[in-house]
Amino acid sequence: MAEQTGRSGPLVGMRVIELAHIMAGPVCGLMLADMGAEVIKVEKMDGDDTRRTVPPALEGESAAYMMMNRGKRGLSLDLKNPDGVAVLRRLLANADALIENYRGGTMERLGIGYETLRAEFPTLVYCSLSGFGRTGPYADRAGFDLVAQGMSGLMSVTGEGPGRPPMKCGPPVTDITAGILAAMGVLAAYSHRLRTGRGQAVDTSLFEAGITHTYWQSAIAMATGIAPGPMGSAHPLNAPYEAFETADGWITIGAANQTNWLRMLKAIDAESLAEDPRFALNRDRMANRHDLAATLAPTFKAETSEVWLARLKAGGVPAGPVLDVNAMHRDPQALAREMVVEVEHSRVGRMKTLGLPVKFSETPGRVHGPAPLLGEHSRAILAEAGYTAAEIDGLIDRGVVRETAA
Repeated sequence: MAEQTGRSGPLVGMRVIELAHIMAGPVCGLMLADMGAEVIKVEKMDGDDTRRTVPPALEGESAAYMMMNRGKRGLSLDLKNPDGVAVLRRLLANADALIENYRGGTMERLGIGYETLRAEFPTLVYCSLSGFGRTGPYADRAGFDLVAQGMSGLMSVTGEGPGRPPMKCGPPVTDITAGILAAMGVLAAYSHRLRTGRGQAVDTSLFEAGITHTYWQSAIAMATGIAPGPMGSAHPLNAPYEAFETADGWITIGAANQTNWLRMLKAIDAESLAEDPRFALNRDRMANRHDLAATLAPTFKAETSEVWLARLKAGGVPAGPVLDVNAMHRDPQALAREMVVEVEHSRVGRMKTLGLPVKFSETPGRVHGPAPLLGEHSRAILAEAGYTAAEIDGLIDRGVVRETAA
């Protein structure tokens, strides 16, 4: 398989086969691709189900799919056909890692489970993402972000407050975090393999990804025996650390230690509150958190967000506006950090996508291109693997491989 030219990042030269769909697995793949790895996305013949997650769509292409799969090349392959499995094995001969997020047992039924492949490809890093992990009593359960958020404790601490219905975090945080954890695991196993020549299995899940977000709440529960509940935008350990309504919107204020508390009081001309015994120290402010919020609320409502943010910035107090997603896309810091970038899609044309959230001083990564059309690179990938034009035509004619012209 020829190394892709024009790629940059610390993982240039690494080859990854992605047998993943929807979100968690594709997040892992896109993180690796943005850092320079060549990621070949192997889709079923009718494509990743995210291709049908519409609206919205651009020129018939799912916006959700294009977000999750930028920077990858696409091969559409029938893995239920022995000839399709043979194609995959040929690709794996020159691959460093495989990513899969099928339901438990699927890869084994196809004859490409870890134990089978490790005998043939002992250097392969084999990464599995699932709802609950590949071991334990829930290993065979299907998993979705909503279910994982509920079972990991996240929904119990998200929402307006006690007595309100359970609420999930807006973004699918367990899907995204599982993908990031998987990428971390793949890179750790790849580092081990570079030192020892031995591959291994990497296994993470949405459930575990959700649990990692409960560090503070788990610390409280383990220390006290009491499970924390929802607190709106407030913090379980520090106050004031929440959103406040202003005359024209909302701002967040992180006066999360004594220094910032006193700075905030000075910035908003409320220094007398430093003498109030209810608010003297953080433990007092936490014990009287509702009184504190009620005391501060009229002050913040009296001026606009712009006024308060300027005063808080001048006073050295961490604070910021509550932006909607469009406003975030226009934010000068997001643009300066290249978190909103443009790519040229073969069907859609010039379009925006999100950038790589990790920066490297010596080997900068980047978004290397758009998401593929279904089977857009099938012919090129097979040719690089050594198939002749006649053999590729035969695979396409027999329905083993699908090709879509750009």
